[in-house]
Amino acid sequence: MQKSLYDYPQYYDLAFRDETDDEADFIEAAWAKFGDGPLKHLLEPGCGSGRLVVELARRGYDVTGFDLSEPALRYTRSRLRRIDRTAEVLNADMIDFSLPRKFDMAYCTMNTFRHLLTENDAQSHLQMVADHLRPGGLYLLGFHLLPPDADEECIERWRGSSGKTSVCFTLRVLDFCRRTRLESLRISMLAKTPRGEIRGRSEFQLRLYKAAQFKTLIAKVPDLELLEVFDFDYDIDEPQRLDNELADAVFVFRRRDSNA
Repeated sequence: MQKSLYDYPQYYDLAFRDETDDEADFIEAAWAKFGDGPLKHLLEPGCGSGRLVVELARRGYDVTGFDLSEPALRYTRSRLRRIDRTAEVLNADMIDFSLPRKFDMAYCTMNTFRHLLTENDAQSHLQMVADHLRPGGLYLLGFHLLPPDADEECIERWRGSSGKTSVCFTLRVLDFCRRTRLESLRISMLAKTPRGEIRGRSEFQLRLYKAAQFKTLIAKVPDLELLEVFDFDYDIDEPQRLDNELADAVFVFRRRDSNA
């Protein structure tokens, strides 16, 4: 029986590590453009294998990340020890978490948000993040939107390698329903290592969002003000229009001051 992909965070890390510097650079650029004061305390809900937690800790930030996958959390902690950095790494749920501090910025990239399958869960998550940001704090949220001409039978592959180890992830859309706003996916992994091949597979659902549907959602969380939208090129000088042409979106929100 194949194990779940969540049992192999090191290979997920390998496949997507080329994105890490671009994402971390964009986080810093977004703060430079929209932030108020120094950037010190960062929060990552659904941090997975900890790519960004580790990189931002390496850059000297005080980072808190949480996830529900214990193998991923253990892997993140081991990577932090390896580079002699610290971060707070916790087991917590994206829709119901309570932390003792306020953060300057939160970020959630690479479609993690779409694992929240209902409007209530998505709204709860956005409100929880807002509640954990200081006034003027930012939330960077990245995920794929659904253009009208989206391919409903998509197959995608990601590859990565390091030394004598290589990995390939293959994503297939198993089911796609605009009415329920859910798509069912299967991701298969093949890792080739000096000790042999390792295979893993997971099936899960993601929520679908058209631009108008996401606008409706964010209107329900008035504590967050949408400042700008970018795409997965992560160019801070190239904002995008939030319309049906946009497929890969990175939203920059600011926490409103409730006393203003």
